[in-house]
Amino acid sequence: MDIIPNSHLIEKDIPSHRASWKKIEPFALTFNGYKHWGSFKRCREVAEEGVKLYREKKELTQSLTDLRTCLFFESRRWKHYEKNPSKKGMEYAHILVEAIRVRVIAKEIG
Repeated sequence: MDIIPNSHLIEKDIPSHRASWKKIEPFALTFNGYKHWGSFKRCREVAEEGVKLYREKKELTQSLTDLRTCLFFESRRWKHYEKNPSKKGMEYAHILVEAIRVRVIAKEIG
């Protein structure tokens, strides 16, 4: 998949809420968090906020851009580990995908 700007992202682009990592990873790469934020460090900071909310069992209230950053960073994390996500990793990926879907349906493209 190519890069898809938030303004062009539509619901059918988003994997299902129970999609496999094989379907989620290519979607995650339709956004480049490193390029968007200008550095690995800033991308990681945004992604860590999502992980923090998830671990605290709070609603992911970030913007569409922040959520896509989180999913992008997770794809890079698991690529670095050279394995597929753990059960908790997949749970988090599914939560991110659903939060992204909600923003897209609501046309919250920021």
